[in-house]
Amino acid sequence: MTDLTQLEADERRVRQGFWRKARRTLGHVPFTEDAVATFYCATDSATPLTIRATLFGALAYFVMPFDIIPDFIAGLGYTDDAAVLLAAFTAASSHITETHRQKARAWLLKEQASPPQA
Repeated sequence: MTDLTQLEADERRVRQGFWRKARRTLGHVPFTEDAVATFYCATDSATPLTIRATLFGALAYFVMPFDIIPDFIAGLGYTDDAAVLLAAFTAASSHITETHRQKARAWLLKEQASPPQA
């Protein structure tokens, strides 16, 4: 698979599953705000293609239902997701702007104020 094909596949997977996964992890993992800021950076057309590819790859791993350590394992389930996201977040930190972080905080506040959906 070419790099561009992989980017497109990762972006499609992220756009289809990111918000559902972010809502499910809200309050359960400490890195939800960073994941949301990463999403906003990855979807920002001003972000360089190589950074977008890195971020979409990490976010695709985050939304995959099956990974190295299954998410349902208490205490350990999200450690692999956190490690992958942290590595991508660190590599892209100079591209994750205050605007991306503000959008992430606004989303978190809105979700925390909303009643859970049945």
